[in-house]
Amino acid sequence: MILGHIGVRKGSKGVPGKNFKPLCGKPLIDWSLEPLLANPRVGAVVVSTDDPVIRDHALGMGTLDIGLRPDDLATDSAPKWGVWQHALEAAEAALGRAVTAFLDLDATLPLRLPEDIDGALDLYEAERPDMVMSVCEARKNPYFNLVEPDESGALHVSKPLPGGVWARQAAPTVYEHVGVVYVLAPDYLRRARSIYDGRVIPYVVPAERSVDIDNPFDFRLVELLMRERLASGDAINPIPPIPPAS
Repeated sequence: MILGHIGVRKGSKGVPGKNFKPLCGKPLIDWSLEPLLANPRVGAVVVSTDDPVIRDHALGMGTLDIGLRPDDLATDSAPKWGVWQHALEAAEAALGRAVTAFLDLDATLPLRLPEDIDGALDLYEAERPDMVMSVCEARKNPYFNLVEPDESGALHVSKPLPGGVWARQAAPTVYEHVGVVYVLAPDYLRRARSIYDGRVIPYVVPAERSVDIDNPFDFRLVELLMRERLASGDAINPIPPIPPAS
């Protein structure tokens, strides 16, 4: 039983109402919800939200009802980990059975492809880590071109190496943590207190599918990229509503 999960709050400071804001003809959340519902490996899908409108929308598309998110998990400072733990517990209670993998997609990264979901699931099944986390290669590197000031205000490379690094290609590879896809072992999610308590391994996603909507510029950029994808015929096809999971 693979449980698909999307967590969305109704509030957003960067882009008001962004999780339900229309993007190329449908709410932003649907670009993540539809691929979960369409994936034959996913046994049930839940949406954790404090917004009754989003909840009703998700239920109408066929998600499992776990009620609204508790108030303490609906604040700006609420940790993702606590939201995941609550969703897992509520979903298992609603299903009446244990979940074998917890699959999360961030709604603010709609440019993922179905192959990203399947690739992360394949990696999880092959390696059996505590968690698979999507990453993309970082555009800036702390060993080469990320700098920070010292006490005097002078700049230095953030992570200096003996002898220095004078070419980007010679710097150690570093990744950006992106919310394209996560796959977690349920037992790890229950017992750990944060993402990095266990063995977390990377699933590398191209940078062009890793754009996270955090402000109006990001939204415009993603909308442009999505329109290009739609024009090329490479978009995810809409799926019809399915009955709620039982």
